[in-house]
Amino acid sequence: PADSMNHMSGDSCAWEADEPAWNERVIAAVISRQIFQSKCLLLVDNCSWAGSEADVLAVTKDLRLIDVEIKISRADLKADAGKEKWWHRQGFAKCVDGKWVRPEPTAKPWPHRIWKHYYAMPREIWKPDLLDCLPSPMSGVILLRRHRDGFVGASVERRCRPCRDAKPISAVDVLDIARLANLRMWNAYEALARLTTGSTPQRQAR
Repeated sequence: PADSMNHMSGDSCAWEADEPAWNERVIAAVISRQIFQSKCLLLVDNCSWAGSEADVLAVTKDLRLIDVEIKISRADLKADAGKEKWWHRQGFAKCVDGKWVRPEPTAKPWPHRIWKHYYAMPREIWKPDLLDCLPSPMSGVILLRRHRDGFVGASVERRCRPCRDAKPISAVDVLDIARLANLRMWNAYEALARLTTGSTPQRQAR
């Protein structure tokens, strides 16, 4: 169903995190495993395939795109409204009274090609009045809580509203995103090898 993602909650499962502080990698891993993994075919971090960067880009089983922005501070959340992904600019600058003036941009309820949009952040930075700071009232909010035993759980605090005009992507598009995910996996292996051995692994030619 079109609104199935709105009913997912991660209260029943948790992920163990060793890091004492919040960071984008920890949050991305938690929400991917707890909130999106069972409903999605692909999850790619720091992906700009749709036209603007998503901290996590998810492809659902019915081939729709979900964009997740990860925030670790209130200032970071408030600054998001200034991103180009939330504004639509039409026309060219015109000369008015000797000055070049650009047309006023109009706000976009969803980023380009995105079916659903979420913000994910630690529970301790969230306040209900921050809803007024979100670029779009259509966005959902996912909150993460670190328990005393070291486990981190995620849950949907605010359900998002889907873009009915966002069409499913094609099978070719899915393969293209999968290719990016595959390259990202090998890059991660290489980075891990450098950390553990202090050297760069040799790549095999094909």
